[in-house]
Amino acid sequence: QIFIFQTLIFLSLSHAFVPPRLSTLSIQKPLKMTTYSPPDVYSTVEVDLGTRTYPIYIGYGMLSKGDLLRKHVTSKKALVVTNDVVGPLYLDQAVRALKDGNIEVVTLVLPDGEEYKNMEVLMRIMDVALENRLDRACTFIGLGGGVIGDTVGFAAAVYQRGVKFIQVPTSLMAMVDSAVGGKTAVNHPLGKNMIGAFYQPQAVIADISTLDSLPEREFKSGIAEIIKYGLIKDSKFFAWQEKFIKELLNKDPEVLAEAVMRSCQNKAAVVAADEKEAGLRATLNLGHTFGHAIETGLGYGKLLHGEAVAIGTHMAAAMSHKLGWIDETVLKRTVDLFKQAGLPIHLPKDGVMTAEKFQSAMELDKKVSDGKLRLILLKGKLGECTFTSEFEVKAMKETIEMFCRREEE
Repeated sequence: QIFIFQTLIFLSLSHAFVPPRLSTLSIQKPLKMTTYSPPDVYSTVEVDLGTRTYPIYIGYGMLSKGDLLRKHVTSKKALVVTNDVVGPLYLDQAVRALKDGNIEVVTLVLPDGEEYKNMEVLMRIMDVALENRLDRACTFIGLGGGVIGDTVGFAAAVYQRGVKFIQVPTSLMAMVDSAVGGKTAVNHPLGKNMIGAFYQPQAVIADISTLDSLPEREFKSGIAEIIKYGLIKDSKFFAWQEKFIKELLNKDPEVLAEAVMRSCQNKAAVVAADEKEAGLRATLNLGHTFGHAIETGLGYGKLLHGEAVAIGTHMAAAMSHKLGWIDETVLKRTVDLFKQAGLPIHLPKDGVMTAEKFQSAMELDKKVSDGKLRLILLKGKLGECTFTSEFEVKAMKETIEMFCRREEE
């Protein structure tokens, strides 16, 4: 029956194209898995960049086995960077896997949280690498969520003008978004991800088993990015999410693996077509201009990244509807799915976020070009969007003011 169910899901989808943790959150006990026994590697997705093509491995138990990690470390030394939440759970597995391949391992455990995604922490990574005499042949490994992946990736990009690195994401957000595509960065007090580089990894090893220990709030945060792919380019995937959202929230192993795979396929295709974000790749930032402004305005760590993106995507959809670019049905389906996923769709009730803060933060957005703000907005049918500066500024201001007035109840 399971085999038939899996086959039906595959056939139904075959024609479709396929964050920081708050200090107050506690680690969940691993969920009890179903009787389904997942394969080690559920799927391998390639990011096609010519000679720099690399695989994204999606599956269960890959970190504990260690063969894939060893396969992509071609050096004699490796630096594994993690945080004080993920480290106690999975660092020993990574170190053991590398040492089994006679690789000398240096480790660094950083404090957890978006507030530590900064230049000071970047310099700490540099210090450890230099103190341990790591040379250009070494490999950096980011073991953790988006903060670790972004920071370690940027460290790899600039250490001795570039060393190899591997992404081992342990959050849903990182698996479906930040670990894929080579965007690396740290934050500046005036703006998120303002100091960084495009730098591709050697491989991404997305071991879904690590999501068993992910707090529920962080897991839901990652779903915001999964929903995004359905909105910008894959309407069939969006409909699939509507159908299986309960199973996804319950971490059904087949549904979860399918969601990660489909998200990675969508992102890999966009990155292959537009690695440096000349146009098409910018569409992956649906909701992020508003969302980053919210994160900056409220202070890093107040909301998880996916929570801010969910609110920002609602704002982008509401503005698109105000412009007459989408109909009421698209807006309603967008809002309904975010609600079903347990994600916020309005600003926090504290009233800290103002129209002035939005304007200040958005003026520094990376998508500003020649003084013009460009937004990703929905336009047309579900699964269609546009990246443009040609919109009525009045509609944007009215949308911001409306959301600032209507806070989360």
